[in-house]
Amino acid sequence: MFESLGDRLQNVIHKVKGYGTITEDNISEMMREIRLALLEADVNYKVVKEFTKEVKEKALGEEVRKSIKPGDLFVKIVHDELTELLGGESTPLNLKGNPATLMLVGLQGSGKTTTIGKLSNLIRKKHAKKPLLVACDVYRPAAIDQLKQIGKQLNIEVYEEGKKNPVEISKNAIIYAKENGYDYVLIDTAGRLHIDEELMVELENIRTEITPDEILLVIDSMMGQDAINVINGFNDKLPLTGVILTKLDGDTRGGVALSVRHITNVPIKFIGVSEKMDGIDYFDPERMAGRILGMGDVVSLVEKATEAIDEKEAEKTAKRMQSGKFDLEDFLSTMKQMKKLGPLENLLKLIPGAKKMGLNNIKVDPKDMAHIEAIVLSMTPKERRNPDIIKASRKTRIAKGSGRSVQEVNKLLQQFDQMKKMMKQMTNGNFKLPF
Repeated sequence: MFESLGDRLQNVIHKVKGYGTITEDNISEMMREIRLALLEADVNYKVVKEFTKEVKEKALGEEVRKSIKPGDLFVKIVHDELTELLGGESTPLNLKGNPATLMLVGLQGSGKTTTIGKLSNLIRKKHAKKPLLVACDVYRPAAIDQLKQIGKQLNIEVYEEGKKNPVEISKNAIIYAKENGYDYVLIDTAGRLHIDEELMVELENIRTEITPDEILLVIDSMMGQDAINVINGFNDKLPLTGVILTKLDGDTRGGVALSVRHITNVPIKFIGVSEKMDGIDYFDPERMAGRILGMGDVVSLVEKATEAIDEKEAEKTAKRMQSGKFDLEDFLSTMKQMKKLGPLENLLKLIPGAKKMGLNNIKVDPKDMAHIEAIVLSMTPKERRNPDIIKASRKTRIAKGSGRSVQEVNKLLQQFDQMKKMMKQMTNGNFKLPF
């Protein structure tokens, strides 16, 4: 997400860092490039005008003129203004109800039913509580079956009453949730191909009946600036508490994310980052601004690792690295832990300076990871613990056992040897990052 915009803004910042001073002339040139970058990313033109005006005024201010490194201060100004544009700070979910009730609304085709599954899965992971899904989309063919399938996949119960009145279904679902000890109720409502009076009346009636703690609008980020009209259309009838932007991992310019809060005053609370059931993240404006400007997102990286990696296993591996005893058994264990974190290329983008190190465009084929795992698994425990004993005849046997070539076995052993040397440098304090 935001790759094109991020590249353009990072190029501008690189130029500014080369200036000894920031003047009216050179800042005007830079602001023109930033303006074009934002407009090409489909950011609302009024938002672009206000953003560039604020950045320019602050960049020409007294503080910047007196600064020893005005380029660095300019980066901070752009980062702070981007953060403000995205909402300033993250807005947490209101989950105080008993049960907490979340009502998801949106147009047909926005990914609402899939998103409700992702959100219930995230809430269960983060809060260790018991969610209930409620099928109130009684109009779209197979909508109830789709939600039931998602519930089965996630092992989360789905409450449904077939094609009955959605207002009654939602009311009965709350009663059912209270009687059966559910902590959260997530209601999947009907969407339409466009906003119409019938849809809004039904949603207003559900809201009046159950008084939800959250009313979240699910919207396809690939809609571009039309999304603003949809948000305002829903918000005029329902008091929206937040937006969930889906498909930000797709071929989208991302401009809607930079326009939503500023124009509608409705906070973005979640973003869809993949099609998988764990492909949803809390939206944090400051972290997102850092990603756009190539500063990485170490906090998100650590959070993902904390969720997926076994702490005791990681500690054991770290100790073996420090003692120089890291072997292919440890390597295999580390690979299995890494696979839980999701696609490697997505993780590499979260590392500060990823672009400078050439990590932002790396594509990792899952098949390559599977081939490496097959090679290591074809070794005996003794060979995995002592890779130095793997000579010609052993390599041939390992290659046959894994269905790979001897060249691939050699390549893996060479890469493992290089990795061990790098780990030794890191533990000795001699390792330097290339930026």
